[in-house]
Amino acid sequence: MLYSQDRTQLRRFFFSVWRKHQAREPMEPLEGMIADVISQHPEYHALLGDEEATLDRDFQPESGESNPFLHLSMHLAMREQLGTQRPAGIVGIYQNLVAITGSAHDAEHAMMDCLGEMLWQAQRDGNAPDEQRYLECLKKMVKR
Repeated sequence: MLYSQDRTQLRRFFFSVWRKHQAREPMEPLEGMIADVISQHPEYHALLGDEEATLDRDFQPESGESNPFLHLSMHLAMREQLGTQRPAGIVGIYQNLVAITGSAHDAEHAMMDCLGEMLWQAQRDGNAPDEQRYLECLKKMVKR
C-alpha cells in the first residue's frame, strides 16, 4: 500500500498504522517501521489521530506548514535506502552523520535535505533522480 499514487489511500494507510499501534494490535513489518517513525514525531500524533480533519488537508509550505505525510515518507525512504545500500556508499555516510549529529533520527533529518533537493530537481527537470548529485550533497554534510 505504501507505493500508491493515490494520496488518500496512502494517508489512510498511515492513519490505520497509527490506530493499530495505539491499540497494540499485531502489525506487518512495514507497518511496524511506519509506527516507529510516527512514534518519533509526537508533533504529528494529533494530526494522525484525527483522520476526518487531516485526510484531505493541504499543507502549505508558504504558510510555514510541514506536510507530515511527506516528512514521515522521507524517513521511510531513508530507511529503505540504508536497508538496500542504495545508492552505494550511503550506509557509510549515514554512520558518519549519526556520529556527527548524535542520533539516527537527526542523521535521517540531515539526509532528508539532500533527498528532497534531489527529488525536487528531478521533478523540475523531468529527469530521473541523480544519485551521484545526491551522494555529493550527502558527502558535503560529512565534511563540514
